[in-house]
Amino acid sequence: MRTIERDVVIVGGGPSGVTLASLLAGYGVSTLVIDREHEVLDEPRAVGIDDEAVRTMQSFGMAEAVLEDAVRNAPIRYYDSRMRILAHVAPSGRPFGWPKRNLFFQPTLERVLRAGLEKQKDVELRTGCTAVELKQDDAGVVIVVEEEGERYAIRAQYAVGADGGRSFVRQAAGVALQGETAPMKWLVVDVEDDTWDAPYSAVFTTPERPSMTIPLPFGHRRFEFKILDGEDPDAMAEPATVERLMRPFYPDSPVPPAIRRRIYWHHSRTAETFQAGRVFLVGDAAHLQPPFFGQGMNSGIRDVTNLAWKLGFVLTGQADTGLLATYDSERRETAREMVDFATGIGRLYHPRSRLTETVRNAVFRGVQRLPGGRDYILQMKYKPVPRYRDGFVVLPTDTDKGSLAGRAFPQPFVQQLDGSRVRLDEVLGSSLAVVGLAQGVLEALEPLVAERLRTHGGIVVQSHVMPAYRRAGQFDPAARGDADLPVIDVYDFDGGLRDLHLARPRDDVYVVRPDRYVAAVCSLDELNRVLDRLLELVALPADVTLGPSASAE
Repeated sequence: MRTIERDVVIVGGGPSGVTLASLLAGYGVSTLVIDREHEVLDEPRAVGIDDEAVRTMQSFGMAEAVLEDAVRNAPIRYYDSRMRILAHVAPSGRPFGWPKRNLFFQPTLERVLRAGLEKQKDVELRTGCTAVELKQDDAGVVIVVEEEGERYAIRAQYAVGADGGRSFVRQAAGVALQGETAPMKWLVVDVEDDTWDAPYSAVFTTPERPSMTIPLPFGHRRFEFKILDGEDPDAMAEPATVERLMRPFYPDSPVPPAIRRRIYWHHSRTAETFQAGRVFLVGDAAHLQPPFFGQGMNSGIRDVTNLAWKLGFVLTGQADTGLLATYDSERRETAREMVDFATGIGRLYHPRSRLTETVRNAVFRGVQRLPGGRDYILQMKYKPVPRYRDGFVVLPTDTDKGSLAGRAFPQPFVQQLDGSRVRLDEVLGSSLAVVGLAQGVLEALEPLVAERLRTHGGIVVQSHVMPAYRRAGQFDPAARGDADLPVIDVYDFDGGLRDLHLARPRDDVYVVRPDRYVAAVCSLDELNRVLDRLLELVALPADVTLGPSASAE
């Protein structure tokens, strides 16, 4: 049996798998993606992509291409059983540099991402290729695959399961799912040639039959209807029943043709671990959640954004293998929190009685009357914000709930010294970045700490006020000299970094990871101590105990 060797093999060529491969390409990691399907499935499964996921696409140059065919900043309206609007959600802020809620057609998204992957070096996608066996040892992972009647082996240092809810990789690695599958079922219908002029998502929360509708690009629209107790799911998916359910939405025009009718169980399950030796799980292979909040695919993109830089650092010698253990410690709990949140949202959609609905409605309207309550709903501030507490992060010693340590760093526009204006991530690149909001970060660094930071690929990004407002002589780029540690000076073009510092004046320096999460926050006086402690986490060797080699036929 012939053997192909790569640094990383990814099983599953959906959005999570292809995104991970694109991110790894930025580190020069040789990667092979395999997918059992020959072509992209021509049906819209996921339909929403958030600003965090688009920000990840930005890191390999595909954000604009992904959004080109999306409905951007799509609002949501929640109705009660009397068709009164409970809440209108229309997020307009862009803290991470992109629209918060965007609706897309998944087949188009997957083709766009695969086209971008073809331009990357050291990355290959093989379709019509099915994994049939997985084994691992102290040196790597071997996956046996079948492709066009031939069996061959792929040997890699690490393997990633991005192969969906019925993941072969998860089962072969011996990882169990924890949680439950809800007894409720929903009918999902996708139509084409839609004629209903409603450019917003609508959720109809009622004790009788909750339902929702979502406008999609290219004249498509999604409908979802709850299957009630005692109803035959197969009968509910019949064309005549589907047309009856959709008729109220099209009283004066023909019901558009359905291109997909499926019955779905709603799962709320999380893998017991996201890492088994040299095998990692991402996306639906690691966690399954109801679709009520549209975070299934987005959670998968958060997984690969977290994992990619750690694999990249380890495989290029910028970090020791102990860093990889932080993937599970960071992502598993935050993914479970999102699963629980989506499950709770689903309960709000279906009040048990008119009395329950009345109480819920009163709570909804009461929240919006509180100071800041309307903005809380309008700007989707109720969405859980992941915070990493146990991993590659140094949290404040006090209980500072407002600290950005462990949370995503904002992405304002900045101006470079040549006058070009870019989003901050374009400056940060794929490095561990020490971002200074107060002046004097480079000067505050002790030589040994600066050298350690350089060894791990670190950079310093120093923010300055715009030239029109700074005092003469405040900043002279020529004074940087020939420092071994890369220093990038930027002007705070739209004041985003200034406002962050004004809100928290003690936080002079932010250490931002390649996944744009904040590893540490400190004052200039604390900088060397905090960096010392943080860099120890990069250099720690792994203490990985592999279990018995997993295999599956």
